[in-house]
Amino acid sequence: MTVRVNSALGPYDVHIEPGALDRLPRHVDGADRVAVIHAPTVADTARRVAGLVDRPVTLIEVPDAEQAKTPDVLARCWDALAGAGLTRNDLVVGVGGGTTTDLAGFVAATWLRGVAYISVPTTVLAMVDAAVGGKTGINLTAGKNLVGSFYEPRTVLCDLSLLGTLPDRDVRAGLAEVVKCGFIADARILDLVSGDLADAADVTGARFAELVERAVAVKATVVAADFRESTSKGDKVGREALNYGHTLGHAIEAHAHYAWRHGDAISVGMAWMARVSRDVLGLDPEAVALHDDLLGGLGLPLTYDTPFDDLRAIMSLDKKARGNRLRLVGLTSLGHPRIIDGPEEEVLREAYAELSRH
Repeated sequence: MTVRVNSALGPYDVHIEPGALDRLPRHVDGADRVAVIHAPTVADTARRVAGLVDRPVTLIEVPDAEQAKTPDVLARCWDALAGAGLTRNDLVVGVGGGTTTDLAGFVAATWLRGVAYISVPTTVLAMVDAAVGGKTGINLTAGKNLVGSFYEPRTVLCDLSLLGTLPDRDVRAGLAEVVKCGFIADARILDLVSGDLADAADVTGARFAELVERAVAVKATVVAADFRESTSKGDKVGREALNYGHTLGHAIEAHAHYAWRHGDAISVGMAWMARVSRDVLGLDPEAVALHDDLLGGLGLPLTYDTPFDDLRAIMSLDKKARGNRLRLVGLTSLGHPRIIDGPEEEVLREAYAELSRH
C-alpha cells in the first residue's frame, strides 16, 4: 500500500508493506555516494541497506533513542559527511526509530544547505509519526525539538517485516500515535483498536497494517494542508492538531530525561487533554472514558508521578506557547480538534490531579 504526501516542498510516497525496503535501489538514482545514519540496534538493517546500494556507502552509527538528538551527535554526523566527501547530488538514508530519522533528516537538511534524504523507519512510532511530515530536529537541554527544520524525504519505506523483533512495549508505545490520529480525525482507527486490542498490536496482522496506513494517511492529509504549522485559529486547526497530547507529553519526556518512551508520555498527555477538553470545551465524558479504555487497554500509562508545577515550567517552552501563555490542542468531540489559547491554570491543575487520583 502506498500513501502519497502532497507536501508544500513537493509530493513523495510512503510505502507501507512487508519488503518495502527492496524498493530502495530505484530511489537512489543520481547519487554518487550514500551515507546511512543508523542506530546501533539496527546495524544489520543498515548493512542490508548498504548492500542494496550499488555505489560507495558510509555507515554512521549514532546513539539509540533521544541520546542521538544532540548538537554533539549532529556535529559528528557533519564531520562524517565531510570525511566521506558527500556533495550536493548525494544522499542520506536514515535507518532506525523516530529519533534517528529526526536526526538524519536534519543532517540532510543542513548539509550543504540540503541534500536528498530517504527515511527507513524501523519502529511503529517512526513509521506513523516521525518519518512522515517533514519535521526534523534535535533536542537541547532546555527542551525537546527546539532546533530543527521542515525538510521532506525523497521517499519513506515502511517495511513492516522489520517490526518482527520490536519489543512489545515499543509496539504499544507506537500505537499511542496511531490512536491519537483516531481521536483527532479518523474514527475508524478507534473502531479497529477497540474491536480487538491484542490483534491491533500484532505487527504481522491485517488489522495492524490498516492502522499504520490510516495513521499515515491522517498525517499526510494534515501536513498537505498546513506544512509549516501556521494556519490554526480557534476551531480551524491545521497541523497543530497532530500535537494533541504533546504539550504535557513533551514535558514528561524532558522531566524524565527522555527515559520515558514518547508514546507512553503522550498517552498521559492525551488522557490529561481529554479532561481539559471536557472542562473547557464540553467534550463528552464518554469520550474521556474512551481515552482511558483504549490507552489503558493497550498497556499505556495514564499517570505520571511528579507534581504538576514541575511539568508546568517545562510546558512554557513548548513551541506552541506564546510567552507564558499555553496553546493547547483540545477536542470539542472526537474528530474535531480546537485550539485552547491561554486556559485557566486551575483547570490544568485539576485535570492533572484527577489523573493522579484515577
